Amino acid sequence: MKTVQENTNDYLSGRGAQLNTDNKYLKNSITKEHVEGIDHWEITNEKTSFIIGNSKSIVNKVESPDVNMLYSLNPYQGCEHGCIYCYARNSHEYWGFSAGLDFERKIIVKQDAPELFKKFLEKKNWQASPITISGNTDCYQPCERKYKLTRQLLQIALEYKQPIFMITKNALILRDLDILQELAKHRLASVFVSITSLDENLRQKLEPRTTTAKQRLKVIEQLSLANLPMGVMAAPMIPGLNNHEIPAILKASADVGAVSAGYTVVRLNGSISKIFEDWLSKNFPDRFEKVWHQIQDCHDGNVNDSRFGTRMRGEGNFAQLMSNTFKLHCKINKLNLKRIELDSSQFKVPKAQMSLF
Repeated sequence: MKTVQENTNDYLSGRGAQLNTDNKYLKNSITKEHVEGIDHWEITNEKTSFIIGNSKSIVNKVESPDVNMLYSLNPYQGCEHGCIYCYARNSHEYWGFSAGLDFERKIIVKQDAPELFKKFLEKKNWQASPITISGNTDCYQPCERKYKLTRQLLQIALEYKQPIFMITKNALILRDLDILQELAKHRLASVFVSITSLDENLRQKLEPRTTTAKQRLKVIEQLSLANLPMGVMAAPMIPGLNNHEIPAILKASADVGAVSAGYTVVRLNGSISKIFEDWLSKNFPDRFEKVWHQIQDCHDGNVNDSRFGTRMRGEGNFAQLMSNTFKLHCKINKLNLKRIELDSSQFKVPKAQMSLF
């Protein structure tokens, strides 16, 4: 498979990335060198395609010490939401695609996820540690409406009494309110909603195919009323673009029922650096230098950082200011007063499944 370096003055509406970066795992790539060439090089806003994938396993143990999850489960690879900053973009290169437009337009659907989830839960030594659905890409991206993999996973979690954490930025989660309510009765589920900006104009540029902040606050409110412990992720904070919104995001979320909160500072690792740089120059040419340099200020002169402990929070004066602001407004809004705990003691493999062995 080859990647195509796509450059044009035409902006692709409804897409985050505006180009396909080269895949470092592939030897060959195609690049447009001369616009006067006879080949047809116009960039097109191709429809999203879905690829049915087969996996050996679906639950992954999280080895990163600075990520607040032990296990993750992702029914989809790639994401239609098109969030320009998404750290999961780089992982699309493992599949032979680009981290750019391919990440948004070529979605791998792990249709065997429910079967593999059951198989994992039935391992003899499984201790029912909480599993996070959406540790990488959003399990409620638009194609979930058709494939319903996340709904099936929640049904299995309820059947086995397996505790689940979830994170999403899509109001489609409200479709599964019936199952989530049942999980909540047994203290088996908690949901975090990601809110990057309350400014609709900025949201449309940062996350072109996501739901509005207003709808995300509605998700927090409705799930909170259904007795799910709700949290908000103000992430990522991008200096010069949305970092000033930390107080407003935390207050708005707490007002509708959030009890927990987290945040991260943007980091532009791997191909994301080039993708974000191109996006920033096209959308905010007037403040490109300011934003770029402030991101660098948070990562010791770079725009990326892979060091555990500092990569999510950044360092330096600007990063410290964001940290102080976050802590202050968590205190003001009575967020993070206690840790959300789920109950693993109820886990049990249903008899019908046990009889198979």
